[in-house]
Amino acid sequence: MSSVTSPTFFLPILMLFVSNIFMTFAWYGHLNYKSTPLWIAVLVSWGIAFFEYCLVVPANRMGHSVYSAAELKTIQEVVTLIVFAGFSIWFLKEPLTINHAIGFLLILAGAYFIFKGPL
Repeated sequence: MSSVTSPTFFLPILMLFVSNIFMTFAWYGHLNYKSTPLWIAVLVSWGIAFFEYCLVVPANRMGHSVYSAAELKTIQEVVTLIVFAGFSIWFLKEPLTINHAIGFLLILAGAYFIFKGPL
């Protein structure tokens, strides 16, 4: 196992953040361009997703030397929520409602138990 100060500990998380930015634009960025034909949106999204995969696959490979698969998936979900919350507010101009915030907090609470260890 690597130490907490090792690049192998932090680099996968950073790579997951960047890959998630690509993923979020690939999946949801087209919502601001609804007049664009769907086939173009699909092709552009697919092209953006390529860069997401170029980061997420190595991040998971590297991260698995430090984290379990369940921990990596949990990190991915938390990162997804953080990136998507910012994206939906700043790019899509959608409000963050109390219901969204509560849902995000419940998922974060679940992440706590993954990393806390056995009860």
